[in-house]
Parts: sequence; structure tokens; C-alpha cells
Amino acid sequence: MIFFFAEMALMEYGLVTVRPSLVAASAVYAARCTLKRSPVWTETLKHHTGFAEPQLLEPAKMLVMAHAAAPESKLKAIYKKYSCEQYGRVSLRPPAVAAPQRLA
Repeated sequence: MIFFFAEMALMEYGLVTVRPSLVAASAVYAARCTLKRSPVWTETLKHHTGFAEPQLLEPAKMLVMAHAAAPESKLKAIYKKYSCEQYGRVSLRPPAVAAPQRLA
């Protein structure tokens, strides 16, 4: 799931100027929201990434929105790739809504 979000980030114009380390951490955050992990962001994740949850909200929101729009997008290569069994069909999971107060 994290790889799916990381690849989706490559196609998001709004993330072009975002540091790669922040994009990577946001991919983890978006994946944890999508998979309904609780807590979404732990002290361990904060320690290892160097990012606090508020820093991840905007980039993660962009990734979740890209995931939601992917089935209707003209550029479907990543969506199709991650809909295969080889990649766990992660793109077919419903987009994150578990933390609407965080990602809204």
C-alpha cells in the first residue's frame, strides 16, 4: 500500500516541491489511514521519520484524493498495476475515510 501511494505521488503535481522524505512519510500515513490502523501515527513513526502528524496531513490528503480519483483518471497505469494480485490489489481498497477529521 505504501508503494502504491509513493508511486501515486510521482504523478501529483502538488507534491513536486515537497521533500521526498515528507512524501514517503505521507505515503505511510495515507496507507495507515486507508488500512484503518490505530493509532494512525505513533511516536515510533515520528521518531524514525522526523515528522509530526500535522506535517503529514496536507500531502497525505493529496495522496488519498489521488487514490479516490484513480479509477476515473486518464492516467491509470499505477492504479491498474496495484489492482493485480501480485501487488495485493491494494488500489482496489476503498480510499481512506477512517480519519476524516485528520484528512478533511
